[in-house]
Amino acid sequence: MTRPVLAARAPLVLTAGGAALTLSLLVAAGTGSADIPPLGVARTVGAHLGGPWETLPPLRDSIVWDLRLPRVLLAALTGAGLAVCGAVLQATTRNPLADPYLLGVSSGASTGAVCVLVLGIGSGVGSLALPVGAFAGALTAFACVLLLLGRTLGSATRVVLAGVMVSQLFGALTSLVVVLAGDADRTRAVTFWLLGSLASADWTLVGVCAVGTAAGLALLQLHAGQLDALAFGRETAAAVGFEVRRSEPVLYVVTAVVTGCLVAAGGAIGFVGLLVPHAARALVGGRHTVLLPAAALLGATFLVWADTAARTVLAPQEMPVGVLTALIGVPAFAVLLRRRTGAP
Repeated sequence: MTRPVLAARAPLVLTAGGAALTLSLLVAAGTGSADIPPLGVARTVGAHLGGPWETLPPLRDSIVWDLRLPRVLLAALTGAGLAVCGAVLQATTRNPLADPYLLGVSSGASTGAVCVLVLGIGSGVGSLALPVGAFAGALTAFACVLLLLGRTLGSATRVVLAGVMVSQLFGALTSLVVVLAGDADRTRAVTFWLLGSLASADWTLVGVCAVGTAAGLALLQLHAGQLDALAFGRETAAAVGFEVRRSEPVLYVVTAVVTGCLVAAGGAIGFVGLLVPHAARALVGGRHTVLLPAAALLGATFLVWADTAARTVLAPQEMPVGVLTALIGVPAFAVLLRRRTGAP
């Protein structure tokens, strides 16, 4: 489809995406062992926000407001953040296979989480120990990437290689801690977290992630013009007047911090940041002014439904949402790869 056609339909896609996300939040918050209609969910949310509506009966109100809604909102934030960070890194590295975990933050977060779950480091902090430990590990890994790159980041290839090396290092550290611990129960808890799970969502976690993600995505949106230029190469970006040496570090730092925050909250949920940007690009084109919000809406809606399926399909057992996104993402990526290579 031609660029003018994609640009012309972008407002319609964004409007439809916003409506689909709103409806998805209402339906997902009411889906579970006790089904609650979307109007009931909207009524209880409105009452908690100070509206004139009456809440649902106490038990159903608690199910919606205290259990499901924080998890649904965290899924939306995580999907939006990972999708936008993936789109940004694909542009800055000129690599269609780039995803938010390119800079080693996922492996670092895993190491931090394992130190909390297995070694008990920071357990005095309470329920925030796990996300705080994971976020500290993510920032430590990214700091190692920056140390490897030095003051000048160099080429996109160097960034990718540094990220791969740091990921391997922290992956090895995670495995070492798990093996030395030798505790079956803790190993199961670590495995479940590493596969991605939003089961620990609460309003405190949602608030922290909402502030960090909103600030990060707003800053990335301000760099949409630079991303358009960087997608064609650093030389092109410099030729049209952008200071690449200033903008690139900002983009890498923001994506690393946002990804670290989201991984700390829900573990490493794969394929969202890799595939959703490609789907958004097919809908609205490659201009980042509309690509980033489209990716955010699409990623949020996708992960809301993926997490809803993960907690209901095998009920009363729960599937790690990262497993489900991988099961969906692998065949979707195979289709995308075949289309790009023109395979029969």
